[in-house]
Amino acid sequence: MNIQNAQQEVDTWIKNHGVRYFNELTNMAQLTEEVGEVARIIARRYGEQSEKESDKDKDLGEELADVLFVVLCLANQTGIDLQEAFDKRMDKKTKRDHDRHHNNKKLK
Repeated sequence: MNIQNAQQEVDTWIKNHGVRYFNELTNMAQLTEEVGEVARIIARRYGEQSEKESDKDKDLGEELADVLFVVLCLANQTGIDLQEAFDKRMDKKTKRDHDRHHNNKKLK
């Protein structure tokens, strides 16, 4: 599945099950909430905080998918072809960062 297909799948789901997109500000708040859930899992599972019993059943993959879903919603409702934007960003990062990371002594 590529990003364009994922955007289309989300759009179809919204039209068939979601009635309509939430407005952009609501989706931004939702994105923040979902990122917070990812942060909570990572902080407790991989960081120094102890994991609460209620958090042990949380699925990091599902929470990351929630983040992706909202990002795809925001892209759809703002008219962004996320595949094109991602490809462009990866090209820029590849050209800009290749030598930078290889020459970073902190990464060795």
